[in-house]
Amino acid sequence: MTERMIRVGERLPAVKLQMMQGGRIVSRPASELFAGQRAVVFAVPAAFSPSCSEQHLPGYVSTLFEFRQKGIEKLFCLAVNDIFVMQAWARERDIVDEVTMLADGNGEFTRAIGMEMDMRRFGLGLRSRRYAMVLEDARVTHLLVEKQGGEVKRSRAENVLEVLEHD
Repeated sequence: MTERMIRVGERLPAVKLQMMQGGRIVSRPASELFAGQRAVVFAVPAAFSPSCSEQHLPGYVSTLFEFRQKGIEKLFCLAVNDIFVMQAWARERDIVDEVTMLADGNGEFTRAIGMEMDMRRFGLGLRSRRYAMVLEDARVTHLLVEKQGGEVKRSRAENVLEVLEHD
């Protein structure tokens, strides 16, 4: 396990993440994927889980307009799942363009930024902690990490918007 989680002011590592573009799987280093833009990444422990599906993801989808008003160009949802699971979850939740789904299938990005969570005792393996980060040109400007995996408090869309209000 990584000993230290990423901090505000640090740049994202050049670890690849997967997403779908035009029906094709695209792998891009996070340092390039977020370069030159202002974005929000929120991570969930498991696609399709009740708190992720009913609380976390919908909050970002419903506040897309407010994020755009605050200068956020894109919203990304990240999980230690494969790209096919992430796309199936987007279809099930009827998400088209509101949020870009990112797959960290092997958890390499998650480990590199110190956000891994050992869920083996529940049969889930390595997962991501629940968090939200605001990025500017692939540099972390705000980081909101949950104390426990099941909680959806600090990293809620409304809290990220509130943080952005004070920028």
